Amino acid sequence: MKKRWFILIASVVLLLGACSSKEKGSTDAIDDDVNTNNPSGDLAPLEKKVKVIIAEDGAASGAGFYIAKEKGYFEDYNIEVEFAQFANSDEMLPALASGEVDIAGGVSTASFFNAIAQGIDVKIIADKGHNVPGKSYFTFVIGNHMQDVIKEYKDFKGKRIAISSKNSIDEYIYLEMLKHAGLTQDDVEFVLLGDFGSMLGAIENGSIDAALQIEPLITQGIENGFHTRFGDATDYAPESQIALVLGSPQFMNDEKNVSLRFMAAYLKGVRDYNDAFIKGEGKDEIIDIMTKHTALKDPALWEKVFVTGLDPDGKMFLDDVVKQYDAYKANGAISGDVDFDKAVDTSTTEKAVEILGAYER
Repeated sequence: MKKRWFILIASVVLLLGACSSKEKGSTDAIDDDVNTNNPSGDLAPLEKKVKVIIAEDGAASGAGFYIAKEKGYFEDYNIEVEFAQFANSDEMLPALASGEVDIAGGVSTASFFNAIAQGIDVKIIADKGHNVPGKSYFTFVIGNHMQDVIKEYKDFKGKRIAISSKNSIDEYIYLEMLKHAGLTQDDVEFVLLGDFGSMLGAIENGSIDAALQIEPLITQGIENGFHTRFGDATDYAPESQIALVLGSPQFMNDEKNVSLRFMAAYLKGVRDYNDAFIKGEGKDEIIDIMTKHTALKDPALWEKVFVTGLDPDGKMFLDDVVKQYDAYKANGAISGDVDFDKAVDTSTTEKAVEILGAYER
């Protein structure tokens, strides 16, 4: 009798142990073994195909997603990506937090930080846009009628300067420029123009003197004789984090095998982008992909524009993200506090870089 009880208890213990191991394996264990015989050249593909939904609107800063899709990097890991569009970021963030969307791009604004402060749980995971030193894709232009007038930043005094939004990266860079110029907001005439396209006509007809403009409109405006680049945004904001890759908490925490492979594929796409636009390698192929997925359809113009900076290892200027948040909060645009230790999670990106190896710059 004692022997039968011992066997029964032992069987229960073994069964509970098996269940515990299975549960732990499904939630915590990450299959990150590297096998160069795999199609991806590193991580083994997932056993079953998984769909990952990306909120992306055709912005050039989504290059890593587009290139990874077109070159089969996602497919190598048995990942299918689907692009979903939202009317605005206010709609996108709740969808991301709920897991309806897995990955999204976010731009630094007070409303973005407000959403996090008020309980919208999203993870900031990687770089999705910054200015390249000396070749900023988001910088100031001056009207041709100002070329002989504005020679230095201090010459912006008394001029009409347009930006596209307040309590955003636009206003942040604008204010950084004024500080660099030794000017205050009272020294210039601020003009709010919500559409970058409308800035072209306004600067051509002289109703504004300067504007914080974005590519490809900067290059198009130069080609049409509307305006001229003035300096470079990295003169006064050298490490501004303009856009961020965001992940849903479910995707990053509960689907680690998928999110790790997704990030590896994304970084491969970003590295091809850097090879093309920084090193000049395979540029024609990458331009073809960019014309397919973005609003800029002219391959010749891609040869002229200053492209979005995308870090090939996914690194962000996190100190600047906090600095922007502090600036918005000081302006009274943010209610509540953001716990950056919780909101920022670069562990998956760092693990992907560890597997792929650091990019040779």
